[in-house]
Amino acid sequence: MIFTDTHTHLYAKEFDIDRNQLIENAIQKGVQRFFLPNIDSTFITDLLQLKNNFPENCFPMIGLHPCSVNENYVQELAIAANYLSKEKFIAIGEIGIDLYWDKTFFSQQQFAFRTQIEWAKKWNLPIVIHSRNSFDEVYEILSETNDNKLKGIFHCFSGNVEQAKKIIALGNFKLGIGGVLTFKNSGLDNVVKEIDLEHLVLETDAPYLAPTPHRGKRNEPSYLVLIAEKLAAIKNCSVEEIAEITTQNSKIIFGI
Repeated sequence: MIFTDTHTHLYAKEFDIDRNQLIENAIQKGVQRFFLPNIDSTFITDLLQLKNNFPENCFPMIGLHPCSVNENYVQELAIAANYLSKEKFIAIGEIGIDLYWDKTFFSQQQFAFRTQIEWAKKWNLPIVIHSRNSFDEVYEILSETNDNKLKGIFHCFSGNVEQAKKIIALGNFKLGIGGVLTFKNSGLDNVVKEIDLEHLVLETDAPYLAPTPHRGKRNEPSYLVLIAEKLAAIKNCSVEEIAEITTQNSKIIFGI
């Protein structure tokens, strides 16, 4: 039984004290594939080092997170583009629009999102989308740029059924389901009931958004099993089936 964590920040400083141990523990529990989204240029070296340390398990992305789009976003995009031309990455991510904290750089976020979508098309890579308080804005850009080359994951999906169906209708996108599924009163369980498993992948977003009963604490890749168990209960199927289908879905997106 192989689980795939399609979104985990294993290079984050929160894991500096026990990173290798956590990875080995997750692998022992069946979580064997870790997809690593980038944030900005300050994380790229650590992200690539993690790939080198665990080449069979850790797969890096390159991209500029919308919350890192600020006064120097042009320079940040140039750095990411340079790495993309030299190193092997599995996806462009995480990219998108975030209007939760601040709308100051909204237009710059839009530009960065469009630019990185074009990278994905040029290099034939999937995109991993960050969308917070910005579903309509993200969907508008995707609707304009979508073609048969574009595919990806809506990271940390927590929207409604209508939004889920709009994403699915784009053709080549999956919904990333994480710890929020286990939160009491999140409502995501009711949404997931209406969506076929073929459209879902699993993620932790570690060290963030730890599932119940670890909510509020540091998230870890091994906790992906808790999310899978919750999804299995909702879908009235086995955890093994969840592992098989969601891992296969991740292979469709990432190609490995």
